[in-house]
Amino acid sequence: MKMLINVAESVVADALRGMAAAHPELIVDVEHRLIVRRNAPVAGKVGLVSGGGSGHEPLHGGFVGRGMLDAACPGEVFTSPVPDQMVRAAAAVDSGAGVLFIVKNYTGDVLNFDMAAELAEDEGVQIAKVLVNDDVAVLDSLYTAGRRGTGATLFVEKLAGALAEEGAPLERVEALARRVNESSRSFGVALSACTTPAKGSPTFDLPAGELELGVGIHGEPGRERRGMMTSGEIADVVVDAVVEDLRPDAPVIALVNGMGGTPLLELYGFNAEVHRALAERKVPVARTLVGNYVTSLDMAGCSVTLCQVDEELLRLWDAPVSTPGLRWGC
Repeated sequence: MKMLINVAESVVADALRGMAAAHPELIVDVEHRLIVRRNAPVAGKVGLVSGGGSGHEPLHGGFVGRGMLDAACPGEVFTSPVPDQMVRAAAAVDSGAGVLFIVKNYTGDVLNFDMAAELAEDEGVQIAKVLVNDDVAVLDSLYTAGRRGTGATLFVEKLAGALAEEGAPLERVEALARRVNESSRSFGVALSACTTPAKGSPTFDLPAGELELGVGIHGEPGRERRGMMTSGEIADVVVDAVVEDLRPDAPVIALVNGMGGTPLLELYGFNAEVHRALAERKVPVARTLVGNYVTSLDMAGCSVTLCQVDEELLRLWDAPVSTPGLRWGC
């Protein structure tokens, strides 16, 4: 496989150096693997910290900035960051109003964020934690006990980030983040496997002419493999899985997400089919976001995340955000 890298061992460090050069509004600590908004800590504001294995960009480092995260901790590719990173992040963004850890439900992330919370609290930082577990495809996976955390992470970071930007207290920001997670469901589809820099070849075997329904963002197996389907057929399967579990009785925000190797031409066409499928199931769509936001390196495929919303959540969604990966209203 051809990759635009120097050596596999320096991929994350090289990416962080490039991010620092492109985004002077961020503080990028390459040595300690930390990305922090430059004006942190913001007086009186709850700090939001997330992180996870690299390879899912722009999640999480690309969502650091006004209206979303205050800091992100990138691990090695598909590997959890270590507690020391999270403790440093909490200290860097704590204004005295407390820090919320947003954690995707993967075993390494959960264990390390739990340990970091204890260490940070020993240093006098008030910590709250929210677990994101929105993937309806499977109950348990190679990386998880329970449902995986996927596209809803973006919704939690954006909506809780907007509320924190308004100066809401930690308890309220935490409660809203939990509500967003509970109101969100996701389902992913792989058309090809991803390739990690260390391995240099596809991480799993997906024969030509087949797709994986319910795949995880690390290439974990999903519900089943089928022969290749049309965009409309895939949309029906995905929307059925999400709507059946979420059972929305209010409008939704729809995230039509690429896995990293799917061009926007295809994603917008797929979005049309998702909207068609939702309309047929009488699910109103209040907002839509299309693009590569929660990726899996070079995997071809897509995921759909729906978040049921009310007026407050819509207001927070529309609130200004200024990050490398998400920007409007500024």
